[in-house]
Amino acid sequence: MKIGIDARFFGPESKGLGRYTQKLIQHLEKIDHENDYVIFLMKENYHAYHPKNKRFQKVCADYRWYTLREQVFFPRLIKKHDCAIVHFPHFNVPLLYNKPFLVTIHDLILLRFPTRKASTHGWLVYWFKFLMYRIVIWHAIHKARHIIAVSAFTKKDILKQYHVAEKKITVTYEAGLEHKPLAPATALARCKKLGLGGNYFLYVGNAYPHKNVSMLVKAFAQWKTSTSKQLRDRKLVLVGRDDYFYKKLSRLIAKKAIKDIIILHTVDDKTLTALYQNAEIFVFPSLCEGFGLPPLEALAYGTPVLSSRSACMPEILGDAVSYADMSSQHEIVKALDTMITNPAIHKQRAQYGKRYVKRYSWERMSRQTHAIYQKVLSML
Repeated sequence: MKIGIDARFFGPESKGLGRYTQKLIQHLEKIDHENDYVIFLMKENYHAYHPKNKRFQKVCADYRWYTLREQVFFPRLIKKHDCAIVHFPHFNVPLLYNKPFLVTIHDLILLRFPTRKASTHGWLVYWFKFLMYRIVIWHAIHKARHIIAVSAFTKKDILKQYHVAEKKITVTYEAGLEHKPLAPATALARCKKLGLGGNYFLYVGNAYPHKNVSMLVKAFAQWKTSTSKQLRDRKLVLVGRDDYFYKKLSRLIAKKAIKDIIILHTVDDKTLTALYQNAEIFVFPSLCEGFGLPPLEALAYGTPVLSSRSACMPEILGDAVSYADMSSQHEIVKALDTMITNPAIHKQRAQYGKRYVKRYSWERMSRQTHAIYQKVLSML
């Protein structure tokens, strides 16, 4: 049978969703030697994918997400390739596509945080886009032959919001980075080039409002003034794409004259690995996540993690990390101080974390997804 995969988000440039799509396809190439696959890519990532299985064919589908062209022309292209089923790894299924498909829902964050603060557009454009989001995600969830959720939290959220049959949803967990650690001297040398030793806290991710990075910034500033003098050399390193929200965060930092915060917008995989390896604490203040990849990645390198208790985080991170109420600046300050003054306890937990993350596997996720494909195909 022929299976289509909407891979327009393929690649690390599209953050967690891009990595999910990339890892799924890479492992399916190793797993499935019976079905044929059509991989739909954008022009910008078309040459980033090189099929290693002769049953996998790539096709350029250069239709921007959330556009009229996507709604009108993408369904025609899919139908032209006569796919028995199509997997959309994101909710943006064209409304005009009426053939069998399955969809992955990573989260319902836009329903939980429908705030103008998360948009760069005027209020009229924003609310129109929000209305279209509600229509598109309703269509994706109710018309899909099967739904994949990336956590039990997301599955529960879907059931609560849309009242679909529970048997229609399967949870398949994601995984973290697959990069090997660098030699300690190499990792340290890379960090020193950025003006860093090992005395820094790290955050990796975007700066959308629900990520709560501004609260972390303010808590860090308060911690610097309240902690003992010998600890005040610590820096806060933020890694994320240069966009509207990071620019807004930079303005906040400048306005409050907060020192020792370094924002890095472009780092290669080895530098990111070095940053994870040498960080004293990885902090993840997000108020809502469908899965939450960065803290898992930090654990994989043996770095102590301080995470919010929100949403799926306890489900995914278990007892491998420390938790704090990230809606409270005072609680973040208190947790940072506890971790930094009791390093032995948290290093011990981080070593356990390195073993803990092995329960998550991109290969296992892909095998589970392949089984769902087979199940849906058998019902056609």
